[in-house]
Amino acid sequence: MKEVIAQAIDLTIGYDLPQRSETVVAKGLNLDLRAGELVCLIGPNGVGKSTLLRTLAGMQPLLWGEIRLMGDDLHSLRVREIARRLSIVLTERVDAGLLTASALVGLGRYPYTGWAGRFSPKDEEIVRWAIDVVGAGALANRLAAELSDGERQKIMIARALAQEPALMLLDEPTAYLDLPRRVEIMGLLRQLAHSTGRSILLSTHDLDLALRTADLIWLMSPGGGLHVGAPEDLILNGAFQETFRSEGVTFDPTSGSFEIEARTNGRIAVEGDGLPAIWTRRALIRSGHTIAGENEPAPARVDVIAENGNVRWRVRSGGEVKEYRTVREMISDLRRRAAS
Repeated sequence: MKEVIAQAIDLTIGYDLPQRSETVVAKGLNLDLRAGELVCLIGPNGVGKSTLLRTLAGMQPLLWGEIRLMGDDLHSLRVREIARRLSIVLTERVDAGLLTASALVGLGRYPYTGWAGRFSPKDEEIVRWAIDVVGAGALANRLAAELSDGERQKIMIARALAQEPALMLLDEPTAYLDLPRRVEIMGLLRQLAHSTGRSILLSTHDLDLALRTADLIWLMSPGGGLHVGAPEDLILNGAFQETFRSEGVTFDPTSGSFEIEARTNGRIAVEGDGLPAIWTRRALIRSGHTIAGENEPAPARVDVIAENGNVRWRVRSGGEVKEYRTVREMISDLRRRAAS
């Protein structure tokens, strides 16, 4: 069993504002974060993901219970000691002024250098290591303000690593990134957890990437419930589907994706193999058709014919047979027929 880095014990989170009644977001939470694991915190909007993350970081008071960090009560530790054990990367963009990327990463050494900021050879070595391990060596001497969103996020992760924490917390680390950069950052965080032995917890709305990369999922549901398990466990036991159930949208456990429930253009069978057939089915579902199961009768059928590197689509419907050279042509004609 891997070492427990942080624990939440009978934790209640929420808000206790002056002149207002206490607002409980979730209660009775018992959670472990272990060394070498990437944990993704996911759930619908407004269920309290950021509240939980900030409470675990000590940035927001807990309402009840206890948080232990490397065996000690989080709230009994001095700020500098917390910073040596835990680092956090928030969604908000940091104004780095005229700092270079290397200088920005160097700010992560403040728990060790003090306010004087004098670097020892060890400090300089750790900053270089943090930059190199996130693959940002070429960015070190550039102004942080001139970096792209993806480059800047790498530098912010390097700054968090420079604190030499046992636990890293990240709030929506892929929020401003395009798809290739989101994949890159999630892969980087997974690799860092496994190669450095750190515990990494991140909140994200990128459900597909969470399912593909997380060692463990914390799934928050409306009403304060929280399910913990491997991604596959939460799909197989139905927790994932139930949490994200909403009118008109369902989670398909076979494909790991969300689908629009509305099917207005009728049932259709698809015959064919390989990628052309897979993407034909996706296109038909997107256009409002229901795909018939194997040997299930349907009023229309699409034969996906792949020959000599070329693909064509033969549609049989109502005694009529037509062929198409592109998916777009086929979908447009099927929509026209359904509307007539």
